[in-house]
Amino acid sequence: MDEIEAIIKKKGWTQKEAAKRCGVTQPRINDLLRGRIARFSLDALVNIASALGRKVRVSLEDAA
Repeated sequence: MDEIEAIIKKKGWTQKEAAKRCGVTQPRINDLLRGRIARFSLDALVNIASALGRKVRVSLEDAA
């Protein structure tokens, strides 16, 4: 979420413009920018990141 927010801010997009580019609604972008992580699945965040031209890599490690 932090990376997505950073991209939106760096580009200077409005929430409406960011929503259009990410393929989601403006209220979804608002939730993202306000850090409402519980409202997003991992899949939704991956889709938004992909729409912004980012690759997502997930790795798992042993619990210590």
